Amino acid sequence: MKENQEQQVYHVPVLLKESVDAMDIQPSGTYVDVTFGGGGHSREIISRLGPDGHLFGFDQDEDAERNIPDAPQFTFVRSNFRYLLNFLRYYEAGEVDSILGDLGVSSHHFDDSERGFSFRFSGALDMRMNKRAGQTAADILNNFPEEKLADLFYLYGELKNSRKLASVIVKKRAEKPIQTIEEFLEIIKPLFGREREKKELAKVFQALRIEVNQEMEALKEMLEAAIKALKPGGRLVIITYHSLEDRMVKNIMKTGNVAGKTFQDFYGNVQAPLKLVSNKVITPSEEEIVRNPRSRSAKLRVAEKNF
Repeated sequence: MKENQEQQVYHVPVLLKESVDAMDIQPSGTYVDVTFGGGGHSREIISRLGPDGHLFGFDQDEDAERNIPDAPQFTFVRSNFRYLLNFLRYYEAGEVDSILGDLGVSSHHFDDSERGFSFRFSGALDMRMNKRAGQTAADILNNFPEEKLADLFYLYGELKNSRKLASVIVKKRAEKPIQTIEEFLEIIKPLFGREREKKELAKVFQALRIEVNQEMEALKEMLEAAIKALKPGGRLVIITYHSLEDRMVKNIMKTGNVAGKTFQDFYGNVQAPLKLVSNKVITPSEEEIVRNPRSRSAKLRVAEKNF
């Protein structure tokens, strides 16, 4: 029973119908789900494909492999989505009709105490999506210079007391390395008022997770690769959850680059490889938020390739 419950939690896809509808699935088309996870979005895409259609699902987490659907139209790619273009070339996929990305961290990761994503559990400070490589959250807390720690808490967690936070961490790690979630919470909890403690702790853990997994760099590379991978008329469909990633997605859809810089031709016309399908951002219904509170901050943006 417990295994079934875990599967169900892993399988709660956000804005399922809205996002897959936005992909404009054609039965014989070629599609990519760059954030396979529990496979919820992928299963819906596959259900709309004919025998000649194909879907590539990317995920760097070994746990996601348990969710691979038994469908001839599906290829699982165990890799970070930043390598999107490399693998599409490897599989000789050519240009694709639509690319979907759900940038939220799955409930599965937050609810797995061994992964170290949540301050609700005890355990090691890991936070790696790919457990085979890279530095852990503990490595960052114990080795980053104070200024670099302050910067990551400010940029990725938008924490106003980032400098104080970094200073306290550096002082404490000099006495003893910080290895567990409990040790870390003991150090940082006194810095936050009780009324905002949960929100502030969530920001701290978000900042560390983003740094551990190089999420901003990977997102930038994936978005740039997606433009090259799409056919003219192909769609980029992205679900974001926090302001940093949403700004990057919005910028690339409007201007073709994550910095949001516009380029004009000789006549003053803006040159952008994508155009927004709608200026209106799609957000979850109240019913969906009640069913899945993690969807509350989700925003769906859709763009189409011009040329």
